[in-house]
Amino acid sequence: MAKKYISKTLLFIMSGTIFVSVFLMFGDHQSILAEESADEIKDDIEKIEKKLKDAQKKEDVLEQSLSQINSSLTSTQQLILKTQTLLNQTAQTIDQKQSEIESLEQQLSFEKKVLSGLIQELYFSGSVPFAESILLGDDLGSLLQNEGGLLSTQEEMQEVIRSINTMKGKVVDEKISLEDVKKDHETLLAIKNKQKQNLVLEKHETEDDLEDQQATVSELESKLNELKGDLNKLLGGSYNAKNIKDAIKFAAGKTGIREGFLFGMLSVESRLGASVGGCDYKQSRMSSYRLGIFKEIAKEIGKDYRKLKVSCPPRSYKGTGGAMGAAQFMSDTWKGYKSTIASRTGHNPPDPWNLTDGVMAMASKLQNDGGAKSGKTTITSPCTGKKISVKWETYASMRYLGWSCYALNNYSKTIQSLSGNYKNL
Repeated sequence: MAKKYISKTLLFIMSGTIFVSVFLMFGDHQSILAEESADEIKDDIEKIEKKLKDAQKKEDVLEQSLSQINSSLTSTQQLILKTQTLLNQTAQTIDQKQSEIESLEQQLSFEKKVLSGLIQELYFSGSVPFAESILLGDDLGSLLQNEGGLLSTQEEMQEVIRSINTMKGKVVDEKISLEDVKKDHETLLAIKNKQKQNLVLEKHETEDDLEDQQATVSELESKLNELKGDLNKLLGGSYNAKNIKDAIKFAAGKTGIREGFLFGMLSVESRLGASVGGCDYKQSRMSSYRLGIFKEIAKEIGKDYRKLKVSCPPRSYKGTGGAMGAAQFMSDTWKGYKSTIASRTGHNPPDPWNLTDGVMAMASKLQNDGGAKSGKTTITSPCTGKKISVKWETYASMRYLGWSCYALNNYSKTIQSLSGNYKNL
C-alpha cells in the first residue's frame, strides 16, 4: 500500500514537473512572440515614418507650387484688368478723335462753300461781269475797292481752310497712332487671357494632386498612430494621469505645448475638466451627422450615448452644443484626432471623458495649429480686416474657438492672462 502511494506521489510530482516545465516554456514562448511582434511593429513604424516624411515633402512642394500659381494668377488677372481698362480708354479716345475728324470735315465743307461764294462774287458782280461793268461806266474806284475786300476775305478763308486741313491731318495721325496702341492692347490681352486659362488649368490639376497627397499623408499618419497605439498596448505603455496637473505635464511633454498655455485653455474651456456639459444628446441639438459619430464614439468606449453629458447650446449666439469632455471637442473633431490621441496616451480607443485623453486631445489640436511654435505670425484681423502680428499661441487659440473678433480680443487674451496661474496649481 505504501509502495503504491509512493509511486502515485512520484508520478504526480513528475507530472507536475512536466506541467510546470511546459507552462514555463509556453510563457517563454509567449514572451518571445511579444518581443517579435513588438520588433515587427517597430519596423513597420520606421517604414511608415519614412513614407510619411517623403509624402509630406511632396505635399510641401505641391503647396508651394499652388502658392506660386495663385500668385501668378493674381498678377495675370490684375494685368488683364489693367490692359482691359487701357483698351477701353483707347477705344473711347479713338471715338473722340473720329468725332473731331467728322466735325472738322463739316467745318471744311462749310468754309469751302463760303469761299466758293466769295469767288463767284469776286468775278461776278451780280449778273454783270467785271469788264462789262467798266464798259458800262461803273465807278472803277468802287469796283476795285470791292474787289480788294473780296480778295482779302478770300485769302483769309483759304488760310482758315489750310488751318482746318492741318488740324484734321493731325487728328487723323493721332487716331491712326491710337489704333496701333489699341491693337497692341488687344494682342497683350489675348496673350494674358491665354496665360490665365493655362494657369487656371494648372491650378486645378495642382489642387487635385495636393488633395490626393494630403489624403495619402492623412492615411499614413492614421496608420502610424494606430501602430504606435498597438505598440503601446503590447508593451503596456498606456498612461493614466493622476490629476489635472499630471495630465497637463504629460500632454505638454508629448506635444511641446507650453504648460501654462494649456492650463489657460483648459480653464476657459471646461474649468480644468470640472465643467464638461449639462445636456444630453437631445438637449444639445447636435446635427444628425455629429450625432452619428457621437454614437460611434460611445459604442467604442462601451458607454450608453443616451446617458453621456455634453455641452448645451450657447445662449450668447446661435449654435449647437455637443462638445465632449475636458477638451470640449465636437464628435467629428474628436474623430479626426482619435488615432493621434491613442498613439500618445496608449488608450485605444481613447475616451473624450477620460482626463488624460481629453487634455491630450486639446494639446494635439493646439500643436497642429502652431501653438507649440515660438515667436509670432501674421494674420488678417477678423475685427479690422488688416494684417496684424500675433503670437502663435494666440493664433492657435483663435483656431480652437473659431475665427472671430471675440476670439482675438477676449478669448485669447483671457487664456494668456490665466496661463501665469499654472505655477500656483
